[in-house]
Amino acid sequence: MADWVYPLGSASEGDWQISLGAHDSKLAVDGWEHTGLKVAQLAPGASVTLEAACEERIVVPLSGAFETTVDGETHSLRGRQSVFAGPSDVLYTGIGKAVEISSAQGGRVAVALAPAKAEYPTRLIRAEETPVELRGAGNCSRQVHNFGTPAALEADRFIVCEVITPAGNWSSYPPHKHDEEKDGETSLEEIYYFETRLAPDSPVSGSAGQDPIGYARVYASDARPIDVNAEVRSGDVVLVPYGWHGPAMAAPGYDLYYLNVMAGPGRVREWLISDDPHHGWIRATWDAQDVDRRLPFSA
Repeated sequence: MADWVYPLGSASEGDWQISLGAHDSKLAVDGWEHTGLKVAQLAPGASVTLEAACEERIVVPLSGAFETTVDGETHSLRGRQSVFAGPSDVLYTGIGKAVEISSAQGGRVAVALAPAKAEYPTRLIRAEETPVELRGAGNCSRQVHNFGTPAALEADRFIVCEVITPAGNWSSYPPHKHDEEKDGETSLEEIYYFETRLAPDSPVSGSAGQDPIGYARVYASDARPIDVNAEVRSGDVVLVPYGWHGPAMAAPGYDLYYLNVMAGPGRVREWLISDDPHHGWIRATWDAQDVDRRLPFSA
């Protein structure tokens, strides 16, 4: 499990709290080659830089506002108070471009990465342009920000989105996979970056004495062994190289967020999945249920 689960602090490198899958990262997992993630916590006035590389990137503010400079042009990302405050401005940089990220007030920022060859233009996607999807129903309700999906963003390889799951709900459910190139399915590596918080309707307040947690499950879909049943907190990362994955569970009392980064070797940039046949029937139950009234989350 150590190859697939990285608790906060276990994948740090230089200025980055998380540095996985990038060209200069410490990730050493056999066969991992299509996705990457960097996360930094910037003090007021601080900055981080990524050198030009054959990878496409998308800059995602997690908390705070940022200035991002690409090819000498600076783009202002208005950001947000936290990942639970609705969508943020994000910036797609394309390939072969150095990127500098700074923050006057400080904050936390993620950069999703994928080795790529085709060139697409830099694009600023404003928060109000981000497609917000309420997926599932009942206790499978979740909120998805589809700023980096094929329908919303022209890109070469990766698919990027973020998901918010209210306390007590399950997302990435029913369990599904995308580890084969075949009719109805595409082969995609996937990264889950998590954050958790005390739910606003909790009978307690503040953060003293609380330990916001969630859970993530990955298990084998074929002869390749994988068995992840991880307790996750803010800053933890779970890698999904193959296999059934789900549910991602928000424990009662604690909301769960995750940033998804997916890419693969296939010809088509598309998220096509197969449900675990033992559990796929769950989808049919959503027709008779309402979406969780706590959604959507917004500023």
